[in-house]
Amino acid sequence: MLYKSVNGEAHCYLCSRYCKIPSGKLGFCRVRENLNGKLYTLVYDKVVSANPDPIQKKPLFHFAPGSMAFSIATPGCNFRCDFCCNWVISQSRSIIGESIPPEQLVQMAIDSGCQGMSYTYTEPTIFFELAYDTAKIAQQRGLYNMFVTNGYMTVEAVETIAPYLNAVTVDFKGSGNPDFYRKHCQVYDVNPIFKTLEACKEKKIFIEITNLIIPEIGDFKDDFKKLCRWIVEKLGEETPLHVLAFHPNYKITDISATPVKLIDESIKIAENEGLKHVYAGNIPGHRNENTYCPRCGNMVIERYSIFLRENKLKNGLCPFCGYKLNVIEWS
Repeated sequence: MLYKSVNGEAHCYLCSRYCKIPSGKLGFCRVRENLNGKLYTLVYDKVVSANPDPIQKKPLFHFAPGSMAFSIATPGCNFRCDFCCNWVISQSRSIIGESIPPEQLVQMAIDSGCQGMSYTYTEPTIFFELAYDTAKIAQQRGLYNMFVTNGYMTVEAVETIAPYLNAVTVDFKGSGNPDFYRKHCQVYDVNPIFKTLEACKEKKIFIEITNLIIPEIGDFKDDFKKLCRWIVEKLGEETPLHVLAFHPNYKITDISATPVKLIDESIKIAENEGLKHVYAGNIPGHRNENTYCPRCGNMVIERYSIFLRENKLKNGLCPFCGYKLNVIEWS
């Protein structure tokens, strides 16, 4: 899907790298191959992970709270993050995985008691065809669909999947600092991520955002302030933002985990810039794992780590003052 053949060259417009792939070669993601002018996915049914997860793990805190999402992935990615926590599958040079068709994936989700599907672990953009076909069936069976994505899909890809996509978690790294993305992700233009978010907003796809803060190399206060202002202006002040703590992984093992103090400082910055729901990620037991009413300040959803303990909302309304929160429930 989403390519054109130009004089035997496959021009891919699935992600914002817009690879021009000669015949017999692979795209940057290593899982799309040009064979005689036709672009083929090599991972359509190569599932490397299929598990029920709490929706809070994605993280999605304001969409279908307390539900379970059947989470799937194939090998490959269109980023080369040197701190990736799923690098074994995202950076795999081998096409591995079990052949599981969309119909079976949806049935597995239903049989495991899940309320939705999550396309996650690696980048769902690169297994777009599998996600698209699965999402259509899942919608017909009454399940929701959500992407955990780096946001580098094209606007065309957003428009294609939008009729079947209920929510996205878009993951920023280093507050969107362009030099950080170039050096640590091999991404040379961050602007497409913002275009993706605007396209999701236009298509009424529910949005939550994460931002990974890596001490020493990925803590950019000014960029973080700009990111928060952009979220408030373009997406709304009640857009959930998760500030994620880093843990040493993959090629970056000589830097300590993000200290809680740095996460707390980032939360204050985001709140000062006007965001109403700022969460601490990867710090179990932190006060900012919970949701508080923006009007009265009372706790309305209590969590611990990836688990929901109590949801006090009544049809999205605060039980203490009646305020309508930006929370989508799913039954």
